[in-house]
Amino acid sequence: MSPSGTAAEVRERARGFAADEVAPHAGAWDRAEEMPRAIVTRLGELGFLAGPLPEALGGSGFDNETFVGVYEEIGRACSSVRGFLAVHTGLVSQCIGDHGTDEQQSRWLPRLASGEWIGCYALTEEGAGSDVAAIATTAERDGDDWVLNGAKTWITNGGIADLALVFARTGPGEGRHGLTCLVIELPSDGWSAPPLEHTPLGHRASNHARPTFENVRVPDGNRLGEVGAGHTIAMTALDHGRLGVAAGAVGVARACLDEAIKHARERTQFGKRIGDFQMVQADIADMSAETEAAAALVATAARAADSNDPDVTRLTSSAKLFATEVAQRAADKAVLLLGNRGYADGSPVERYYRDIQGMRIYEGTNHIHRLIIARQLIGRP
Repeated sequence: MSPSGTAAEVRERARGFAADEVAPHAGAWDRAEEMPRAIVTRLGELGFLAGPLPEALGGSGFDNETFVGVYEEIGRACSSVRGFLAVHTGLVSQCIGDHGTDEQQSRWLPRLASGEWIGCYALTEEGAGSDVAAIATTAERDGDDWVLNGAKTWITNGGIADLALVFARTGPGEGRHGLTCLVIELPSDGWSAPPLEHTPLGHRASNHARPTFENVRVPDGNRLGEVGAGHTIAMTALDHGRLGVAAGAVGVARACLDEAIKHARERTQFGKRIGDFQMVQADIADMSAETEAAAALVATAARAADSNDPDVTRLTSSAKLFATEVAQRAADKAVLLLGNRGYADGSPVERYYRDIQGMRIYEGTNHIHRLIIARQLIGRP
């Protein structure tokens, strides 16, 4: 049965889950560099893994404005869990919901919605990050199959996935015009997904992998969308994922503000609370005002997605850009205000400070989002 309720009730359910089942363990998961599989099962039980999808396909039927509240509350507790959700749901499930056939949706979405299967989105390569058109992974037609060869990197959930959306060069056509999206059900002969060769700065409880493809055969029935439509599919999926990043960044900013307020009330120096010093008050006021502004912009982008506003890409990029920059400033202020407590390993704000750096990079760097916004306003050259 799909959970239901008003947006406020759904947010409250997410807040309780984050506070009771995620926040107490987030630091330990960060140090262990993994999260338990049981947390994915709980996300499915609560209806969060496929919140925006129709109930007929195992989803909860949430609108985007409701679902950003889920991202925010979980992001307030742990960016790794929120990041898992944004990839699994925003980049994979919603992408299949947008572009899959009826048969593909009924075959894959219920399993993804329940958490029986985990999804990953294999786009990034060593030579193709912001420049998606530079993808070098190839897929050649062989009868009723496609044969994949190449490699990806920094693929969240890549090492634990049961289903992978892979973007490959099929041709004809150059750059973005030659890309196609193929869906691999895992395990599959020729697929391997070793971990990264280094420890990331943040999101350490997430699974990040380097999938490689050596003559991986994919039935043409697993092709998502038309041949050559891969770039368009990738960009529409990123609009979903970026909304999750933006909402998660608001959660990080709120968490930093919470820690700063608590410390300002409890810490005494020179015979009074540090919260009574005007410079501390100014920092907290700025954090609060910017966080509320970021939350409002995220809500605007979510409403645009719900109404199929043609300006949704600009608004989503604006929300991702602004919210992650606000959260970065909030994390910086929180570490400074908490002093050695904020600087120490294991402190929530130390983890927030590390996590937010990645959120300014993935799903399009903030430099790229400035270009997207400007080109939407001015027009492409």
